[in-house]
Amino acid sequence: MKNEQAALPRFHLAVGVTDLVKSRDFFVSTLGCEIGRTDERWIDFNFFGHQLTIHLVDDPISVSHNSVDGDQVPAFHFGVILDWDNWHELKARLLKENCTFLIEPHVRFEGQPGEQATLFLKEPCGNALEFKSFKDMSLLFAR
Repeated sequence: MKNEQAALPRFHLAVGVTDLVKSRDFFVSTLGCEIGRTDERWIDFNFFGHQLTIHLVDDPISVSHNSVDGDQVPAFHFGVILDWDNWHELKARLLKENCTFLIEPHVRFEGQPGEQATLFLKEPCGNALEFKSFKDMSLLFAR
């Protein structure tokens, strides 16, 4: 996928996983991320132009949820905001892969400021990921 926001600062996020191999395969095969540096207990990825590091841990985290526009959204999650076309390409890829969604792809806040396409899924070790898109990126922080 092309990175439309190359001029923006990159974020770095590190998350724990209980199975490095399954998580690596998910990020590479399912999401199309490229592998960067690696070690026995961690892997860096190019996560849509950002640096994501997965670290091998013994215990998974517990997750709470909050209600957002009728969905039970995991309080702990991460993801990226893609342009409209790339979001739909990713959605099609995930559907083709028969991914199980925590929250099915749909449009949230329809007709309101902040209207967005969104979907949630978990990587194999239980970390929740959100992928979203705005038809009009100027509404990213709209109230």
